[in-house]
Amino acid sequence: MTSHNTNANNSGGIVRPALVLFALLSALTGLIYPAAVTGAAQALFPSQAAGSLIVLDGTTVGSKLIGQNFSDPKHFWGRPSATAPQPYNASASGGSNQGPLNPALADAVKARVEALRAADPGNTAPVPVDLVTASASGLDPDISPAAAHYQAARVARERGMAPDQVNALIVQNTQKPLWGVLGESRVNVLALNLALEASSTVR
Repeated sequence: MTSHNTNANNSGGIVRPALVLFALLSALTGLIYPAAVTGAAQALFPSQAAGSLIVLDGTTVGSKLIGQNFSDPKHFWGRPSATAPQPYNASASGGSNQGPLNPALADAVKARVEALRAADPGNTAPVPVDLVTASASGLDPDISPAAAHYQAARVARERGMAPDQVNALIVQNTQKPLWGVLGESRVNVLALNLALEASSTVR
């Protein structure tokens, strides 16, 4: 009988500290730590913490982190997006998961090349691969400088601008690799199109 009571007391002695530790760790990892990190991020990096939003004349026009579905020939086009039910759906990020031997991928790439050729028939340069293939997230907001320059003649013609002026805007909006070594040079499509709107008069 004494042994039974001792075991019960030992069990009770173990449960109480375990529950206290559980409560403390839950508060630390579920409330205090996230609040501290969020507060520090908002204080040190307010734009990034808010979603890297782009605000124009008091109106939020998009985010630097999420692409948009530009299709008008007077705009630069971004990478294709495989998200559903619409392109660049941030709530359903993902790729097509189509392998290089998948006929559906080959057909999609062919159709995208044809669309680019149709929009700019005089352009015989090779089509940059990032203009015809979707990223793994489906939300990529950037294209390579080569993909931007490939579209420069079309955009210049549609806007009645000099090609050199459009190419200069591309250079101005090209982001270099971090510290010169991390990542690749890239152009944010939304930022570039906003720069176009500010610099040109659409015909």
